[in-house]
Amino acid sequence: MANQCCGGTKLIFACSGAADVGAIADQAARKLTKEGAGKMFCLSGVGGRVSGIMKTTEAAEKILAIDGCPLNCAKNCLELAGFTTFAHLQLADLGLEKGNSPATEEIVAKAAAKGRELLG
Repeated sequence: MANQCCGGTKLIFACSGAADVGAIADQAARKLTKEGAGKMFCLSGVGGRVSGIMKTTEAAEKILAIDGCPLNCAKNCLELAGFTTFAHLQLADLGLEKGNSPATEEIVAKAAAKGRELLG
């Protein structure tokens, strides 16, 4: 793929899990990408150690992991792949509770605002 290792980018990895908070994490990452704050990137590719995805992640200026629940799957996936320097947004820290947090526009905007702040 052309331009896969671009460097200088801000990458966003979202949990995108099956719970409501996973949907919020995913939609917040997509919102941040649409607004130009960073680029949502493939967490599964990191977990699968796909070489191009790993190289792009290694070259990133900044990385943000967004986790929906305290299991911290995005954070753990990045750490297991050897990434130690990244910002982490845990939606529980925003008062969002798994199973009780519908993915409304307002809640997604709240998560995206915090993500934007962490990306600098």
